[in-house]
Amino acid sequence: MHRIIDSPFTAHHTAEGVSQGADLSGKRAVVTGGASGIGVETVRVLAARGAEVTIAARDLEDAARVAEEISSRTDGRAVQVKQLEHTDRASVVRFAEDWTGPLDLLINNAGVMRIPELTRDGQGHEMQLSTNYLGHADLTLRLRGALAAAGDGARVIMVSSSGHLFSPVVFEDVDIRFRPYDPLTAYGQAKTAEVLLAVGIAHRWADDGIVAHAVNPGAIATRLQRHVGGTLATPAHLQKTVEQGASTTVLAAVSPLLAAGEAQYLSDNAPAHVVEARPDGPEEIGRSVARYALDPDGADRLWTLSQALLGHH
Repeated sequence: MHRIIDSPFTAHHTAEGVSQGADLSGKRAVVTGGASGIGVETVRVLAARGAEVTIAARDLEDAARVAEEISSRTDGRAVQVKQLEHTDRASVVRFAEDWTGPLDLLINNAGVMRIPELTRDGQGHEMQLSTNYLGHADLTLRLRGALAAAGDGARVIMVSSSGHLFSPVVFEDVDIRFRPYDPLTAYGQAKTAEVLLAVGIAHRWADDGIVAHAVNPGAIATRLQRHVGGTLATPAHLQKTVEQGASTTVLAAVSPLLAAGEAQYLSDNAPAHVVEARPDGPEEIGRSVARYALDPDGADRLWTLSQALLGHH
């Protein structure tokens, strides 16, 4: 069951607002894609609440500039930078092997959206699946020991999207070799996979004290929209600022309401409504989660497939 929590927050709250009173002193966090979009605000707020944050990013120069700016705005608290290219398995291995000590928060935030043409990574995987899901799955699996070492309360947050409502995981053809490529359904499949990973982690790693949740940030104008003209199709009254867009991620990371139990899919700072079919209209789409994205059997099937694709045993 998708447990309903009584959240006092709405779509209009900011990451600052939902984290008021949170003390992350002594906590260590990794935010992938933390040098752009809502990732920057996520890093800033976690650091302002006392966490030691590492930005995992492809472009170290950009990330270093962001880290320096955030450090200067958070009483000089250092923000670290480490290189990570999600579509390069060797890069993921290096990041995980270089990590030492416990890890309290893993925010899997990086992503691409609706790549116009079918593109594959170096291993032959469809690029949206590779970037949004496989890279994060690989990283998370490799950091399990660090998460477990944090003791009860380590959290993995998957930054998904309402785009998941446009496709389940097509297990028989995840890399789109036997069907026409469509940018939106490929994106939807990858975002569904992210939610299912949270479901799998919450079930399989509970004895390690590891909690996992997935979030829909909402419609925010960032570089994520570069493949769709850089504009939002969502009506203006449903669009969010970066500060509001980062709020659901931060809530999932710090709220005591989400400290244990099964994986939640949160939108607008509250659990979404489980639906059997994609709703009509952007407002209802934004508030909904497909039942297939929370299916434990689907999560198990994806876990097995992911281990095979990534070479984990």
